[in-house]
Amino acid sequence: MDRANAAGPADLAGEALPAGSAVPSAAMCRIREILGRIGDKWSLFIIFRLGDGPQRFTTLKRAVDGISQRMLTVTLRGLERDGIVSRTMYPVMPPRVDYALTPLGHTLLDAVGALMAWVDEHLAEVDAARDAYDARSSGDIPELRVPASAHSQEAGASPAFRQPGLTSPT
Repeated sequence: MDRANAAGPADLAGEALPAGSAVPSAAMCRIREILGRIGDKWSLFIIFRLGDGPQRFTTLKRAVDGISQRMLTVTLRGLERDGIVSRTMYPVMPPRVDYALTPLGHTLLDAVGALMAWVDEHLAEVDAARDAYDARSSGDIPELRVPASAHSQEAGASPAFRQPGLTSPT
């Protein structure tokens, strides 16, 4: 798809883009917006939990550790607005409200489940990497940036600042 013929985000619907092809900037903006909604930490947990079936607000709040009532409300409203979650209110006393994944929401379950499985599988490796980074970063010797002019004899030296030991991306 070339930029001259790109009409916008609707072009992406049902059309696989060839590797390396450019996505129109309007489409990228919309993609970022939707990824922001479904990719935030609370939405992922809620989508994952609703994969087990409809749940009440209080059940979701207990299942998503650390979420506040306000954040759960805001996240559910956003997911409902985007057509990922449905809200069903029953006219009983006290009022009962159930939240469930819509058919569109169910299409996310495989991706969300894969992300959750990846985190579970690699949690120890991420923890080890964090510990190693923190140990390197907490040393008394700060990382110094050296002006490129100090390295002007090096091949590929750029006018930008360089860190010792790093090569320029050429």
